[in-house]
This record gives sequence, C-alpha cells and structure tokens, in this order.
Amino acid sequence: MPRPSHLDFDQVVASGVSRSYGRRRALRHVSLCCRGGEIVGLVGPNGAGKSTLLGVLSTLAEPSSGEVRYGKWTARGAGTRLRAQIGFLSHELQLYPELTARENLAFFAGMYGLDKVDARVEAALETAALSDRADDVVEGFSRGMRQRLALERALLHTPRLVLLDEPFTGLDESAVAALMHRLSLLRTDGRIVLVVTHDLDTVDGLLDRALMLRHGRIRELPPTGTLRERYRVEVQEASSKLGGVSA
Repeated sequence: MPRPSHLDFDQVVASGVSRSYGRRRALRHVSLCCRGGEIVGLVGPNGAGKSTLLGVLSTLAEPSSGEVRYGKWTARGAGTRLRAQIGFLSHELQLYPELTARENLAFFAGMYGLDKVDARVEAALETAALSDRADDVVEGFSRGMRQRLALERALLHTPRLVLLDEPFTGLDESAVAALMHRLSLLRTDGRIVLVVTHDLDTVDGLLDRALMLRHGRIRELPPTGTLRERYRVEVQEASSKLGGVSA
C-alpha cells in the first residue's frame, strides 16, 4: 500500500497487542478501540502497563505481537507521516527549562515543520493563559504553568490522536479546571483523546469511557456508578479470580 501524502483517521484500533521486555510481558493481548470525539480513560495500578501501551500507540515502541491501526493505516505503512497526527504528553513534560515559553513552542514548531510559526506560538500561549509570561524562562514556572505549556506544545500541530500520561499530577484546583476545559474542547473538535490517570475522582464525569489495565490485560469498566466504585469492583473481582492477589 503506498504511503499517503496526507493522513487522517477517526479511530485507533489495537488488536491483540503484546509487548515484552526480555522475559517480562508488559502487555498481554490488549485490544481496544478509541474514536474521534470521545475521551477515554486508562486506569490501573502502578506497573500495569499503561505507559507501555501509550508508547505503543504513540509509535515510540513496537508491539512484540499484534497490531495497531490508525484508520486504515498501520504505523509501518504510514511511516513518519503518522507522527504528524499524534500528540503525546508524557509524565516528563519534555520542556527545556532554560528556554522561555515562547522559545520552547517555537523550537517544537520547527521540529514539526509547521508554517506560520509566530501565529501558532501566539495562539498556543493565549490558550495556555501564558501570554504575559511568554518571555520568561520555564524554570521559574509553577507545575500548573508548565503543564499548560507542555500540553499546548503537544497540540501545536493539531494532532488527531492525543495521548496524555498522568496530566493532572501536581496540579492545583484552578489548573485542574483549566485542563478539564481544554480536554473538553478537544472532544468537541473531534480529537481522539486517551488519558492515563490515577485521579479517578477528578476525571469522573469527563470521561466517555474508562478502561482498566491490570497485569498487562485490559477490560472496559461498566458504565454505571462512579468511576472509583467501578474501578474498585473490577479490582476486587480480578483479585478473587487470581486467588486474592492485591491491586
């Protein structure tokens, strides 16, 4: 299949994805589907494989077996053009602390090969509510300010797929509210959003669906009840099946 000059998709489908590191299997036959215009939460205990799954979906890691399709394309079939449609915010914010907010955004815009860099940077600073701090070095920013800047860095190229790893960590109440609003706008804009989080109470009501990853295996949580209640029930049921292994 020839590689596209422009690539777009409205869903991401993982089919039987496994990922191993030597003898340790981080993902075990994971299958999921995420669609445009929804926010999907990925929850689970530490070491469950959540960050590994984000790495695979972002194309930064290849599955040991199984396949991920972005619409009709695979990562190998689409090549580097696929990365232009993926925005990834890892727990490490990937900002240069010695640069200003403006310089950080301009640097990444250049890496993406974007046009109208100045206009894009100004718009991103305004969305992040950082226009008045645009020429201050990031080292002096609060966690919330850095988080807002890093998110806009991940969205500069208007990606279709947005992957966020623990985006609420260390944020105060106002920063959480700003991030929730930004994610809602992404949903309205038809983006595919997958959020890894331990903040069950924070995202309850924001998510359209929630998936639980545990011991490398994935399950969709039932739609009724609070997210914390649904998570607790699934953990208890899974522990019972495994003979009482703790979550």
